[in-house]
Amino acid sequence: MEDLIEEEQCVFTLTHGGYIKRLPASEYRAQGRGGKGIRAMTTKEEDYVETVFTASTHDNILFFTNRGRVFIKKGYNIPEAGRSAKGTNLVNIIQIDNGETPEKVSAMISGRCFEDDCYLVFVTRNGTVKRMAQSALKNIRANGIRALTLDEGDELICVIQTAGDENILIATCCGMAACFNENDARPMGRTAVGVRGIRLRKGDYVVGAGSTSDGDALLSITEKGYGKRTPVEEYSVHGRGGVGIKNYKVTEKTGKIADVKMVRADEDILVITDDATIIRMAVDHISLLGRSTQGVRIMRLSEGSRV
Repeated sequence: MEDLIEEEQCVFTLTHGGYIKRLPASEYRAQGRGGKGIRAMTTKEEDYVETVFTASTHDNILFFTNRGRVFIKKGYNIPEAGRSAKGTNLVNIIQIDNGETPEKVSAMISGRCFEDDCYLVFVTRNGTVKRMAQSALKNIRANGIRALTLDEGDELICVIQTAGDENILIATCCGMAACFNENDARPMGRTAVGVRGIRLRKGDYVVGAGSTSDGDALLSITEKGYGKRTPVEEYSVHGRGGVGIKNYKVTEKTGKIADVKMVRADEDILVITDDATIIRMAVDHISLLGRSTQGVRIMRLSEGSRV
C-alpha cells in the first residue's frame, strides 16, 4: 500500500477547533514582510489555525494532546484538501475525548526515529518539563497512550525532539526565558509528571520552547504583530528551575508574546492570526535584536485580531 503513495513534502495545518488537513508544500508562495498574506483555509467564525508543520506523506506523525496523551498516524492518513478547504475534524482520525472540555492536540511532530538516542522533551504551560526516550512510544494503541501525567489545571503546550545533549529554551508570555541543558532533567517513564523548568511570576505562563540546535536565533512574535530574532548566544545556559532572564520588552504597544520558535536565516515562517489570515515571509527579513528590545512590526492586524 505504502509503495503506491507518492512521497512528497506536505504542510499539515491544524486549527484550534480541531480541523486538520495536508497540502503540498508547493502551494504556498513567499511574500515580503508587512504584506497582507493569503487565505490559507476556510475556518468557522471563532476558529483559527494553531499548528503548522511540514512532513513527508510517509512520516509517522505523533499527536500529543493537552492532557498528555499521544496517538500515531502516517502522513498519508491525513486527508489532502485544497488551500481554502476546512479540512477533516480530528475526531474522525484519532480517538480524542470530545466531552464537556474537549481534549485538543497541542503538539504534532513527525517521528521516524524510535532509537534509544532520540528523546522527547515535554513543556507544560505552568513551566514543568519532562524528558523521555522516544522509544518509550514505540507501541501506541489506536486509542492512544499516556505520555505524561499533568498536575491539576496544567496542560501540555510543546514537545521537542532532541538528540540527547541539547540546550532547551523556554519562553513565557511576559517576556522571560530560561535556557538549560536537557541532561538537567533525567529521562523518566511515561507516567511521570516531570520537574520544574522555569519558575513563573504571578500571571505569567509558558508560550513556547525549543532546542537551540534547531536554529541560530530565537524568534519571538507578539499578539499585536511585533517580533524580532535574538541570537541564541545571548541566552546563557543556567540550571533549570530559575526565573530565567529577560527575552522581550513587552509593552502595551507590542502586547504579550504569542509564540516563540527557533529559526535559521534561510527559513521562511508562517504567521497566522485568529481571524485566519496567514502571511509567509523570509526569516532574514526580521530584524536581529537584543533580548530587552521591543522588536519591529511583522504583520499589520485587522481591528481586534491577534496573532
